[in-house]
Amino acid sequence: MTPVIEFRGVSKSYRGVPAVSDISLTIRGGEVLAVLGENGAGKSTLTKMMAGVVEPTAGEILLDGKPVRLPNPAVALDLGIAMVFQETSLVPSMTVGQNLFLGDEKAFNRLRGVSIASQQFLQSLNFNVDPTALVSTLGVAKKQMVEIARAVRKNVRLIIFDEPTASLTPEEKQHFFALVQRLKESGIAIVFISHALEEALMLADRIMVMRDGEHIVDGPASEFDRDRIIRAMVGRTMTDQLYDQKSTQRPRGRKVLTVENLSLGKIVRNTSFSIYSGQITGMFGLIGSGRTETAKIIAGVIKRNFFHGGTIRLEGRPVRYRVPRAAVNDGIVYVTEDRKVEGFFEQLSITDNLRMGHLASKWSAPWVVKPSEILPIAEHWRKALHIRAINGDTHVVELSGGNQQKVVIAKGLLQKPKLVIFDEPTRGVDVGAIAEIHALIKQLADDGLAVIVISSYLPEILNLSDRILVFRQGRVVEEFLPDQADEETIMYASVH
Repeated sequence: MTPVIEFRGVSKSYRGVPAVSDISLTIRGGEVLAVLGENGAGKSTLTKMMAGVVEPTAGEILLDGKPVRLPNPAVALDLGIAMVFQETSLVPSMTVGQNLFLGDEKAFNRLRGVSIASQQFLQSLNFNVDPTALVSTLGVAKKQMVEIARAVRKNVRLIIFDEPTASLTPEEKQHFFALVQRLKESGIAIVFISHALEEALMLADRIMVMRDGEHIVDGPASEFDRDRIIRAMVGRTMTDQLYDQKSTQRPRGRKVLTVENLSLGKIVRNTSFSIYSGQITGMFGLIGSGRTETAKIIAGVIKRNFFHGGTIRLEGRPVRYRVPRAAVNDGIVYVTEDRKVEGFFEQLSITDNLRMGHLASKWSAPWVVKPSEILPIAEHWRKALHIRAINGDTHVVELSGGNQQKVVIAKGLLQKPKLVIFDEPTRGVDVGAIAEIHALIKQLADDGLAVIVISSYLPEILNLSDRILVFRQGRVVEEFLPDQADEETIMYASVH
């Protein structure tokens, strides 16, 4: 078949530093190409050039065999290229239906008609999303579903998925995989970026691996296995022990947090549990189970019911936070799952983002942080978390997703917390960075901090946790020790 799109010697540089170097690539209709690599390998930059988000500094792009220039996403979309971004690009003040039809409006529109058409389309994709809901009220997983649906509705010839399954539940992933298969059978070319290597091996017809902005290897998916991909990605062998179940359990320390009969509308319902120092408490549950909302109430991000909302005790003292600042001052830090919206200031540098985190802590002077004070702190955390950037003045928006996640974690940890809540800490993060983040989380617990890890990925929960709390319908329904449970047992508790 004639290639839908072809790259010939394409390169892209930022401030003279290459992000992608001399890439040659062809993508054909009805083909699923998985692009794999560590964070900062150049995957997103490569696909953004396909979608017209950024232009190459060298090389040539061909569409249907003819040279083409893609100066912006609107031109790319007119030519039949759509991209589902890792960080959602929806309009939060509009409804789901309005976002789906954004750019395709008629001269006169009825909101009811848009909602009905959107509901029918979402149901055809097996996506359970209310078309009349404001996007700002949706969780990360449902925002991702809307992004996918918006791209599919455009009837394009090439769709680029950047970490589309990172926040989806196992059932939602199966619906997405079936959708990809239908798109492939209809002749649409698909580019698929994922850090879940098993998904790439299952879905892809062809696999391409990048490292440090360069094309390392590509070929039919049947020629690859997990070990070969990892060796190509990181240039070294990593053991398969990344997600092995824990062999030892940390003993309980002092009781840091007690939650009794916590309630928030119909989302959190009379849930109770305790958190101990020196332990990692894993929280698992399907989307809508109330685990994230529970964490946000503890951290002061959202408020529980005023009457009959339950009690939260921090080291035996009742607390009720109106804003996160008060929780931070008491030593509670929440590392958000939605880093783009809640985690950082994307147009500020790494150093300035860390300065904002330092300002929020009780350890800094009010409103003032001297450059001589914050520069060594920022450099320490940049090196400690291996944040890959040109320097501390690099804007966070220019970083890869995994390095952005490390900035969010560093912002929280420099506040010297006693309780750290990680919400999906490795979403959109490569295998090398996953190992680094896991080691950091374990070290925090070994140092005596109380740690909560919320994750939709069961192997991660089993690997990290000293205790596992299972959420269903807004409350904790089961508690397991890692050696008492397996993936099947935990999943059964979360749905039955």
